[in-house]
Amino acid sequence: MCPHFEGYLVLWSKPLRLHLGVLVVASLLCTSTPIIWLAFRQGSSAAVSAGVQQMREMSLRLIEGYRNTLQGGTEAVALASTLPLLASPPPQDIAAKQQFFLEILRNVPNATSIYTGYPDGSYLQVINTERRDVRQTLAAPDRTAFAIRTIAGRQGADVTSTLRFLDRDAKPIGEREIDYAFFDPRQRPWYQSAVQHGVPVSVGPYVTGTLKVPTLTIAAPMRDNGQVVVGINIHLQTISRLLDAQEISPRARGYIIDDADDLIAHSDPATMERLLGIWSKNADGAVAVDTTTDSYDTSLETVARLRRDPAFANGGVARIDLDGERQILQIAPVGVSGLFKGSVAAIVVPLEDLVAEANRLLLHNLLIAAAFVFAGVAASVLLSRMVSRSLYRLADEARRIGDLDVGEKGVSHSWISEINTLASALAASRHAISQFALYVPREVVRRIVNPEGRAVAKAQRQDVTVLFTDIRDFTTISEQHSPEEVVDTLSAYFELLNTIAERHGGTVVQYLGDSIFVMWNAPVPDANHAENGCRCALAMKAAVEELNVANRRNGRPALVTRFGLHTGAAVVGSFGAISRQQYTAMGDTINVASRLEGLNKEFNTSILVSAAIHDAVGTRFELRSLGLAQVKGRAEKVDLWELVGESRRTQERG
Repeated sequence: MCPHFEGYLVLWSKPLRLHLGVLVVASLLCTSTPIIWLAFRQGSSAAVSAGVQQMREMSLRLIEGYRNTLQGGTEAVALASTLPLLASPPPQDIAAKQQFFLEILRNVPNATSIYTGYPDGSYLQVINTERRDVRQTLAAPDRTAFAIRTIAGRQGADVTSTLRFLDRDAKPIGEREIDYAFFDPRQRPWYQSAVQHGVPVSVGPYVTGTLKVPTLTIAAPMRDNGQVVVGINIHLQTISRLLDAQEISPRARGYIIDDADDLIAHSDPATMERLLGIWSKNADGAVAVDTTTDSYDTSLETVARLRRDPAFANGGVARIDLDGERQILQIAPVGVSGLFKGSVAAIVVPLEDLVAEANRLLLHNLLIAAAFVFAGVAASVLLSRMVSRSLYRLADEARRIGDLDVGEKGVSHSWISEINTLASALAASRHAISQFALYVPREVVRRIVNPEGRAVAKAQRQDVTVLFTDIRDFTTISEQHSPEEVVDTLSAYFELLNTIAERHGGTVVQYLGDSIFVMWNAPVPDANHAENGCRCALAMKAAVEELNVANRRNGRPALVTRFGLHTGAAVVGSFGAISRQQYTAMGDTINVASRLEGLNKEFNTSILVSAAIHDAVGTRFELRSLGLAQVKGRAEKVDLWELVGESRRTQERG
């Protein structure tokens, strides 16, 4: 295979869960995206159509509510203008007049007040005081539901001018006199217009004489006496409330303009406050007030233009671009019974608000689709984790086998049969290598099974430290105890010494009957092999002494061990036939170490080391010189030393 291609394979090699996740996500996106896009396009179009239709219905209903209020006031004035009861000035039939006006206000709840003006300057007015600001203006008690203003006998010396307060049941709860000099109904716009034209009229906006607030008025002369005028007021604040388009949208607004395109009322409280300020300053009752339309609402210029287009003048809906976004505009006339001619109501709603609910629904659907995508991702991740976890577990087990951590473990189980097959194969390999490691030094086995395929090196010369051990009088011990007891005792003994040897970096090369052959610096390099050999011998001696305490307590024989330690050059590596190899070391160093172990019997010592060991460890250990001794099979004598322990300086440093 091409090396470059192999490099690309390694570069693009990713975890299984990533591949599965990408595959599932890609398939979900390929199927869901076109469906979601079509649903969004069709849903948006349907949402706009539904929103416009809803806006048309709600705005017409809103305008109709305003029209009904005007209609109610018009009908009330028309009825009152036919009653002979009202033709006579107060105080004549004052109670009946008040009762009639109270019924009018109860049936026209949006009306602020109803009143009658007479040619002699008399005046009777019933005011709805449900609103707190009205009560505050009149300084009325809190429980006041209606206030009655009466001016009578203006032409005589005893003028009556009072303001009485009634509760909800029309029971009097207070009364006070009120100055009449500043107010004459004959000077008011509604009286003069009705007398002049002799027919019902609409007047306003202008500022009322009693409450001092801007209002619209519907007035009519009495049928039998054109000098007596009946009027009903609807304050601009009430009209603003009637135009409130919040039900359509939080940003929707409604307003009224007259035939001169002047703004009369607006649903926005801040705009209405400015309008009320302008009308309040015009307290002389004049109707013509200059309201610069564009400074109040940016759509006024467009409404003024479209109201003259037959396609929109009678309730048509227009789409306009205003304030940087698409707006829906509804225009409808609000004239009633020939009154308020030329006045129109306009409702303006941002298109985005009309389709907001549909967009929320579309977003909801998108979220559901996203949830399915995420669910698919989660499912793929779960599946891939289930697979990859088993694979990682098997890979970790393979690494442990490579490190000769071959303790018996249960076979990993998975829902995938192929993984179970692989797990069983690894378990069999682990068992085979664990058995192999019992007969060959672990490091040798580790090199044999090395994944890089590097074989154990052929025999070569190198410096090593060698330790031989032997149990004193082991033949006698074997004769005095059963084979089973001997095997159990020897197994515990070997396990102990083997553990200590591995702890000190030594490799147990061979078991020779009751003896152990331990080597350092091969096959694992060890710069301090002589020191580690000395420490290992001392540790083994101490451990055997502790073992003997337990053996005596359990009725087992005590094992007195002798040690021989030497360092030097030897030939180390694999020896044997082609079909059967053994890892070991050969040479004079090995023979000397073995002979040193046997000399312990003559010198009555436990650990004998050579001069080479003495020279290698220096003063780090306490060594007692025993002089030169002849070693069997060697012409030259060997300088013997007894290893007593570590020096105090070494112990303190440690």
